[in-house]
Amino acid sequence: MTGAITVGVDGSPESLAAADWAAREATLRGAPLRIVHAWLWQPLDVPVVQDREAQSMSANAVLHEAETQVLGRYPGLSVTGEVVPDVPVSALLSETEKSDMLVLGSRGYGALIGFLLGSYGQQVIAAATKPVVSVRHRDKETPEADTGEVVVGQQGTPEDSGPVLRFAFEAAAARGASVRAVRAWSLPPVFAYSPGAMRLADEAGGLVPFEEKALQEALMPWRERFPAVPVTEHVEIGSPGQVLLSAATRSGLLVVGRRVRRSPVGTRIGSVAHAALHHAPCPVAVVPHS
Repeated sequence: MTGAITVGVDGSPESLAAADWAAREATLRGAPLRIVHAWLWQPLDVPVVQDREAQSMSANAVLHEAETQVLGRYPGLSVTGEVVPDVPVSALLSETEKSDMLVLGSRGYGALIGFLLGSYGQQVIAAATKPVVSVRHRDKETPEADTGEVVVGQQGTPEDSGPVLRFAFEAAAARGASVRAVRAWSLPPVFAYSPGAMRLADEAGGLVPFEEKALQEALMPWRERFPAVPVTEHVEIGSPGQVLLSAATRSGLLVVGRRVRRSPVGTRIGSVAHAALHHAPCPVAVVPHS
């Protein structure tokens, strides 16, 4: 991944934390950083004083603050910034088409409550065509995560999880970290049993070896492409969201997939991504895949 990393800022501590994370990631990957703030002048149909110039200056101040913070900590980084004349969701989705990764901030409330992603973030993640990373602003009550491991959830076939595993291995390689690949499984309901499915499980020696083999096959091409990245295989029975959250307790990054498909009520982020985004203590990357 050599394209730009884009971060959306709005002046909040959460977005500044996202900008810092994005700058560090760009430095590790040797990529340029783009900082954007969406601001569109929309006069209100109410009798209040509105100063367009003052609001424009405020929007530019938000951008300047993020740029100053990033350049102060990463002086050699290539950074560009822009106030985008658009509403937030539309602006951020447009930015994903120009970047390899979009980074957003999330408000933290502690490990038990999780964090508030916000409606803008959920809409962007649900519709983005590129990976979106949600970064949590840490407070004094939130323990620091260990930055030595990238946890990734693997589901379905090797083709299904290819983009997700690629992102995880690239992130681990960039930071000299290891990968913990997690595959959660559950006993199929009685009506799901079929002679063909059970034959495959029997050939593998049982359901557990079957799941372990599925994970090994999915990881094989990425182990070959990134031979220097240590890999731990983790197969566990249970809910995918719960198993992933348990594995990511002390990780530096959690990577999950989001299947790209339309539903009658519009795009969705999926139950696993939803659990990760609201409860993981570390940054969460949501990677779209077919």
